[in-house]
Amino acid sequence: MPDSTPSAPLSDASSRLLLRNQLCHSLYSASNAMVRAYRPLLEPLGLTYPQYLVMLALWEHDAVPIKQLVEDTRLDAGTLTPILKRLEQKALVQRRKSTEDERQWLIVLTDPGAQMREQASDIPLKLFCMTSMSLEQAQQLKQAAEQIYHDVVRRNPVDPDQADT
Repeated sequence: MPDSTPSAPLSDASSRLLLRNQLCHSLYSASNAMVRAYRPLLEPLGLTYPQYLVMLALWEHDAVPIKQLVEDTRLDAGTLTPILKRLEQKALVQRRKSTEDERQWLIVLTDPGAQMREQASDIPLKLFCMTSMSLEQAQQLKQAAEQIYHDVVRRNPVDPDQADT
């Protein structure tokens, strides 16, 4: 396993651009490894990782406007729209007009989409078991990642419809 500790403090100008010192690279690499690890777990469900994120959001809150799914999944609308179309083709979700505002469309789980939740229930545990982290370490990492996300978004606001995912 390569040494992942920074070679010198980031205050040292010569070390700032060393790849091994880049937090973004560690986060990006870990994220890619996680997504790859999800593939065989999601394959029996016929879902990709982004589709799984949408299903997780809908299992938590069904019958939501697309804007809410953008917020919940952190996928921009341009990325989310084709995902929703594929989930609709798989008969897992459907679009329905809101009874409160006919201009607004809601994304609603179908019966097969809702039933898939039970099939997916052990996926988070299976993925967690692939790590050597304790539950406490995983919770701390999640909390740190959320802090990074919110700090960066707050300091660098991006229109979610224009974000590059």
